[in-house]
Amino acid sequence: MAEALLAHHGGAQFISNSAGSFPTGEVHPLSLTTLKARGIPTTGYRSKSWDEFTGQPIDIVITVCDAAAGESCPIFPGKPLKAHWGVPDPAKFQGTEAETRIEFARVCDILEKRIKALIRLPLNGISNEELQHKLHAIGELS
Repeated sequence: MAEALLAHHGGAQFISNSAGSFPTGEVHPLSLTTLKARGIPTTGYRSKSWDEFTGQPIDIVITVCDAAAGESCPIFPGKPLKAHWGVPDPAKFQGTEAETRIEFARVCDILEKRIKALIRLPLNGISNEELQHKLHAIGELS
């Protein structure tokens, strides 16, 4: 969801990619349903391994899955800024179909709020240290 939200709201300002350590091979259908309900395009998204991006220059790495906080991330060239914006994985939520849809929407709301805050950041004219601090603060928004 985060990749699609940033692509939609960030426009040409950002290049977004979502990847993980254990990709499932497909985007969860309720992720797509949740995004479509918000008018966000869902074509072309797929579950990817972060290994696809090893060796590519990346400016910012943001982990969003609660489980990702303790994982070792791959090494990217340069010194990308890193932040953890943990949210529960809605695909692991256990409840009725209606409750699960509500959980997907809730997680999407959190991610969307954080991504909109990211987009508002002044990315030029501030130090990496200050930007790093602001990225971490965004991860506290719910």
